[in-house]
Amino acid sequence: MLRFFVIFSVLLVGLFTLEILQPTEKYVIMPFTSLVADVSVWLVTLFDDNVIATGNVIRDQVSGFGVRIERGCNGLEAVIILFAAMFAFPAPLNYKLLGFAIGFIAIQALNLVRIISLFYMGQWSYAVFEWFHLYLWQALIILDALVVWLIWLRKLPRPQVDDEAGPAAPAAA
Repeated sequence: MLRFFVIFSVLLVGLFTLEILQPTEKYVIMPFTSLVADVSVWLVTLFDDNVIATGNVIRDQVSGFGVRIERGCNGLEAVIILFAAMFAFPAPLNYKLLGFAIGFIAIQALNLVRIISLFYMGQWSYAVFEWFHLYLWQALIILDALVVWLIWLRKLPRPQVDDEAGPAAPAAA
């Protein structure tokens, strides 16, 4: 347990430090955030042709209302937490990679629902938008990472027990 906690902490500190560096912001975070905006708009335009994306901003062309997807709104913090948890846990590398790939998709899928719902809530009621944005959705995205990790833990193969050794003899007192 101590080993997990130390590796988890080191990975979290390292990855969050890497995330705030200017080159990472410029070459990874902002392009990824713009991609999230583009995918959100692509999904919305299946039902509403009046929405456009410009960089990390989603805007309704009729009302002019828009939302900006910022650093904490792209789901990457939850992805970092999931990555740290999975790669700190003692498991085969192929399970870590598969679990992380599925978890990344799950987190980003929920984040798209979050962004689209907030876009429409903001047009309906700014007070509701603020409450959902600041309290409910933030917690749900992190909870999504936790749930993915817990499901992943349950799906891991059980360690093999040496059947030929028989039951362990009780230790002498």
